[in-house]
Amino acid sequence: MEQLSILVTLAGGLALFLFGFDMLARALKQVSGDYLKTFLARMTRNRFLGLAAGAVVTAVIQSSSVTTVLLVGFISAGMMSLAQSVPIIIGANVGSTFTAQILAFNVTALALPMVSLGVLGSFAARRDEHRELGRILLGLGLVFYGMTVMAAAMAPLREHPQALQIIRALDAPLLAAFAGAAFTAVVQSSAATTGILLVMAGEGLITLEAAIALALGANIGTCVTALLASIGKPAAAVRAAVVHVLFNVAGVLIWIGLIDQLADFARWISPAHPALEGAARLQAEAPRQIANVHTFFNVANALLFIGFMAPITRLVERLVPERSERIEPRFAPRHLDPKLLAVPPIALDAARLELLRLGRFVQELLAAAVPTLVSGSPVRIGRLRVMDRPVDLLHRQIVDYLRQVSLLDLTTEQADRLMAYLRIANDLEHLGDLIATGMVTSARKRIDENVVIGPQTAARIGQLHALVAEAMTGCLAALETEDRDRAAAVRAMKQAETQLVEEISRHQAARLRAAEPRRLPAYAREIELIEGLDDVFKTIRRIARTQMGVFQPRPPDGG
Repeated sequence: MEQLSILVTLAGGLALFLFGFDMLARALKQVSGDYLKTFLARMTRNRFLGLAAGAVVTAVIQSSSVTTVLLVGFISAGMMSLAQSVPIIIGANVGSTFTAQILAFNVTALALPMVSLGVLGSFAARRDEHRELGRILLGLGLVFYGMTVMAAAMAPLREHPQALQIIRALDAPLLAAFAGAAFTAVVQSSAATTGILLVMAGEGLITLEAAIALALGANIGTCVTALLASIGKPAAAVRAAVVHVLFNVAGVLIWIGLIDQLADFARWISPAHPALEGAARLQAEAPRQIANVHTFFNVANALLFIGFMAPITRLVERLVPERSERIEPRFAPRHLDPKLLAVPPIALDAARLELLRLGRFVQELLAAAVPTLVSGSPVRIGRLRVMDRPVDLLHRQIVDYLRQVSLLDLTTEQADRLMAYLRIANDLEHLGDLIATGMVTSARKRIDENVVIGPQTAARIGQLHALVAEAMTGCLAALETEDRDRAAAVRAMKQAETQLVEEISRHQAARLRAAEPRRLPAYAREIELIEGLDDVFKTIRRIARTQMGVFQPRPPDGG
């Protein structure tokens, strides 16, 4: 019964720790996720900035494996190159030590007050940001409380001969490293492994040397998540996961034979408490020693390998050669990686990039429309109709991805952006239908009625087509740069378009008086084409209005 009680209490403490840690990571991603993409884009200009970016992002996300998974998603989605990802991966291990440094502080007495304040903040706050801050406090409090429960469960093990016999086996460095790797691979969190090490060392169940070996093994175990995420991805994405594995394995091999020296160094750089004795001294010194040495060897590895980025990249390219790429249909999405759903703002940005591809398809359809509809043969008209097929299929994929994003825990701003992207996707698909269904039907009538559109009318329709195409270009530029001002410029084109439509309509009314054969059928087809282009322009302006609701104005020069 005593053993069962210890096991249940230990499992409960670990469950609280993991649950709190997951809540903490989710809340941190919600608070900072909107800035991660911009931050990574700015910090990949050179290797040292990339190293810093990897450390900061991992400290925020609270998992080096999740950082690498995101990088795999970025690369497979075409948002980042392998060369840009290598320093970020190297820096990720440095960021993962931030968790150990926090856990090493003896703040377990604050656990329940933090839980209380966190619950109050997450339920009573009105703004999303304040609720997430409450969840950060709640998650951190649960982490600390989970450590307290685990420490209470482990304390009796000091008097348990069988448990001590099993634990003493961890004094063998290779066995300890393997155990740390296996446990981390199972729980998919090196922070959980580190937290347990801090508790065990503080209770005197393992030596500092064994804890260091276990921490080294955890660095390898954390690679499993990224490797699993790279299965079935492009070669560049698999290479990013392999870089993570090579870096961590090489780092462990460097230090596994120097554990005694690392332990001595940890004791030297960490504060000592000679006034305390026995268990009290262990609880005061051991956690800080483990956290410091964990930070040391990860920082040392990063500084050592940052100078070998090019050789590492070449080695990985040899280990993972380019595969003969499958011929994907045009409508196959390129940016909608499910792994990016781990950070909702980045998943939304992936959807925006796919919307841009959808817009390019519609732009191609629009560019081919007027020449084909005015004078094209039945074969060309049929080809124009087929051009709408990729638009319909990609639209369906984007909507399904946004549906998956909508199931996540989104802030009000993120939910608004998601709804905006849904409206833009639907409007782009509607543009394709306007051209490939409505206007194509009119063109087929032109063929059936043997109507010929005169050169003067064709030139005027060409002017309107050019203006509508310009609006489409501006709309896509606003989507690409997330620039409200460009969307506003598209909205401002209304007066010019209305004036041009009125001029063409007056010209067509005057042409009705011309003594030409089949003038009435020709007038009907010409007006249908003009009205079709006018409907296209109105839909483009509607997209621009949606963009103005979510995009920010361009900052002034020098600002």
